[in-house]
Amino acid sequence: MFIRYKNDGKGRSVPVAKIYTQKEHPITNSQIDKDALWAIRKIQQAGGEAYIVGGAIRDMMLSRKPKDFDIATSLSPRQVQRLFWNARIIGRRFRIVHLFFSGKIIEVTTFRSDEENFEDGRNNLYGTIEQDARRRDFSINSLYYNPSNGQILDFNDAMADFRKKVIRSLIPLSYTFSEDPVRMIRALKYQATTGFSLKHDVKKAIKKNAEHIQSCSTSRLTEEISKILASGSSYQILMNLRKYGLLQFILPCWSMYAGIDAVRESLEGLDSRINEAKKDGEPVAKEEQLYAFIKPLLVIDPEMAPEELFHEAFRQAKVLISPMTPPNYELEKAVDMVLRDLGIKRNRGRRSAEARALRKKPNTLGRKSAANEELSSVPQKKRKKKKKGSKRERVALPEQAKTLAEEHDL
Repeated sequence: MFIRYKNDGKGRSVPVAKIYTQKEHPITNSQIDKDALWAIRKIQQAGGEAYIVGGAIRDMMLSRKPKDFDIATSLSPRQVQRLFWNARIIGRRFRIVHLFFSGKIIEVTTFRSDEENFEDGRNNLYGTIEQDARRRDFSINSLYYNPSNGQILDFNDAMADFRKKVIRSLIPLSYTFSEDPVRMIRALKYQATTGFSLKHDVKKAIKKNAEHIQSCSTSRLTEEISKILASGSSYQILMNLRKYGLLQFILPCWSMYAGIDAVRESLEGLDSRINEAKKDGEPVAKEEQLYAFIKPLLVIDPEMAPEELFHEAFRQAKVLISPMTPPNYELEKAVDMVLRDLGIKRNRGRRSAEARALRKKPNTLGRKSAANEELSSVPQKKRKKKKKGSKRERVALPEQAKTLAEEHDL
């Protein structure tokens, strides 16, 4: 192990990170997606820092296969976009870059600053890797892996937390959950999926701030519940949410029946199927996850006509999972699976959500793989030049930039 130092501005060297060599941790490049390795290499060749970060490192530290790979870099979003033709900048308050490939998206984020005022909403500035590490939500998500030399950078004693099997908040608990209430869901999800324990102050803060989860958008809550159902530990996570008082705000109707044995059996069955599927590398379809989620609680009247029965079951399902808003065609398929168990089959009309979804054109934005090809061989479309003096064109001056990364973009 090495120690990374920096000058504190007063002529003194202070330690800022512990550096673990390849022999001191279980992560190897063979575990990492080839396109993510390729993207990091391109960024480093352009003179920027780039690391695999977040959940991918956490999963590999626990000898699990990551679902996706995120990258953190010193380059600004505009600089990253110029390197990749399949890049798209998203976000308003804090811009990030999505690299589109066939069947996956690799997210590239510029280092964030911690020199900010969270209570005033100034939490979206670019910064250094040291600042970015302090800005991570929990210690187990704050490791940085450099594929070029196999080293892990640890700025927050996260390795010690892995050894102790604890989940510790890096952002002060006085405002971390009020700033982003979804962090409470993630903390309880990590507790169930890793087997680690929450520190006492984190537990106390979650119970205190549980009602703040109501301020989250339905789209974010839908995404989090979808991740929970696909985690392989859905029952335990949902019970954790119930124990800490969050479930009643996230799924008010479903939470009333969460303690029923049929619900437990259905979700535990789903978790077993997902964990087996992960071993074979075959995902469980979204409609199967929703099927296990709603099946125990639907009230079916077999005397009704099949089409009428479907509409009634679909209505019940929408109420049960409200305010979740999954795609209608996925929920339709889930309801059809419930009816099929009872020997009831309906005729799918051309106007159904499932039929409309099948007629949509596939997304052709991403490329198959870029790990073994060069971008120079791909012709790029010329952009139309904007006329000077255009009313829609907003002019910003470099001196208005708050950080070096923003100054480059301007």
